[in-house]
Amino acid sequence: MLCAVGLDDVSGNDVASVNAGLDRALADGSVLILFTHAPGRTVPVDKLEAVIAHADEIGLPALTFRDMVDGPPRAGYSISFDDNDVGRWYAVRDLLASHDARVTLFVTRYDRFTATGRDELRELADLGHDVEAHSVEHLRAPPYVEEHGLQAYMDDEALPSIERLRADGYDPIAYAYPFGSRTSELDAALLEHVRLVRSVTFSTSAPLVADPCPE
Repeated sequence: MLCAVGLDDVSGNDVASVNAGLDRALADGSVLILFTHAPGRTVPVDKLEAVIAHADEIGLPALTFRDMVDGPPRAGYSISFDDNDVGRWYAVRDLLASHDARVTLFVTRYDRFTATGRDELRELADLGHDVEAHSVEHLRAPPYVEEHGLQAYMDDEALPSIERLRADGYDPIAYAYPFGSRTSELDAALLEHVRLVRSVTFSTSAPLVADPCPE
């Protein structure tokens, strides 16, 4: 189970603090995992570029979630774009390419993508970006399990999210919890179907979010 730190403005992490994290990752051989949602809306594009440029300058490679599973252990940083704003992801493809930076795209509400959106997602995948699962309707998992049971969450939210991507030719190996909301029971159930699950942590309070990452 991996934890990510927010790049969105609501997360309260400025460029200086994120760049310091990149420096630490390089020094200690770890991977700094970052997440955002919609470049130009939830995170300024210049902030995103400043972080990627700093990693480029210090020689810290961008790793997708698949890279972290398939490649050798190494220092790096990993940026995820969450949810379904594929048009904004697509709009920064040249920025990412200019720094040889590949990202992970955690997709929710995939069945609502337009034909254009699906084409853009496919093109991003063809460029080397990693398409992964992020639930069907972006519901909080623990309350859903409390009300309907663990198997219902797996059948209604988690597994269809994975299977619909596979049906369209993707090969998801990771699942990101909506809002980062998770339990050990959910982790165990999901890890029977994917190799990584991802939660999130916040350095400041954020609306509707409790810090679910384990200590």
